[in-house]
Amino acid sequence: MTPDTSNPSPEHEDASIMAWRVHDFGSPEAMKFEPVPKPAPGPGEVLIRVRAAGVGPWDGWIRAGKSALPQPLPLTLGSDLSGDVVSIGADVADLAVGDPVYGVTNPRFIGAYAQYAVASAEMIARKPATISYADAASVPVIAVTAWQGLLDQAQLVARQKVLIHGAAGNVGAYAVQLARRAGIEIIATAARRDFAYLRELGADNLVDYHSERFEDVARDVDAVLDLVGGETQRRSFQVLRRGGKLISAVSPPDQDLASQHGVEAAFFLVSVGTEHLTKIAELIDNGDLKTRVGTILPLEEAYVAHLMLEGVRVAPGGKIVLSV
Repeated sequence: MTPDTSNPSPEHEDASIMAWRVHDFGSPEAMKFEPVPKPAPGPGEVLIRVRAAGVGPWDGWIRAGKSALPQPLPLTLGSDLSGDVVSIGADVADLAVGDPVYGVTNPRFIGAYAQYAVASAEMIARKPATISYADAASVPVIAVTAWQGLLDQAQLVARQKVLIHGAAGNVGAYAVQLARRAGIEIIATAARRDFAYLRELGADNLVDYHSERFEDVARDVDAVLDLVGGETQRRSFQVLRRGGKLISAVSPPDQDLASQHGVEAAFFLVSVGTEHLTKIAELIDNGDLKTRVGTILPLEEAYVAHLMLEGVRVAPGGKIVLSV
């Protein structure tokens, strides 16, 4: 597949922009790079000149028609973004033209794989000043997911103990850092090749899921943060103390098993908002959170990024980001 990567002519640059569109759900071949009308912000929205857009599994689900939300076609893919505010709709008080910002576009998680994107003002914040636009675009969904799973859903506090599954993944790495900062004891499951990375982030105990059973290491933990699902999730009930919590960002846990073990179990969908993004930006600027970008591709190669999501192309660890 050879996408159309032509730029709009100068006389039409204000009228149209280039964006990655989906007219029919399907594989990455369903993606088309094409001109669309330049969007305009409505009430409570801002128009952002996109400098970078993050690529996540949810983008692949939306492209394939597997979104948890209704997604009328055609649509522009992408949610995570960073860039500069170029115009402001009514009822937006805390942002100004020229502000560097980061966050997500809207509750449907669409619209960011483009030269310009409209975003809800309630779902963006000022960009961390100490990192690049590409690094900033890698942060929003995964960092807020880690924060909400660990601190809002599990409500963990200092000196409690958490088991984090998939700790070396994009969400897991933020969860480890946030737990360390909060004084929470961390047991992390990962591949042995990622142990040094996780120790650097602050994990206390490491379990190689290829060769070790986490049940032999974890006992009476206060919470499990499940970023893996499946059989790993089912086995996790037995390591919780009574009254503990299993929180999954992957799939709804078995409530019968939760009842049998005397624990709470919940699945949650991330809700990205200005308050969390502002706190996370402060932690990044203070050096308390490290970002990890694995691959940066030009916007024109978003199709290749989706081949990486599908495992057709190899991608290094860390977030995939599109540079605009």
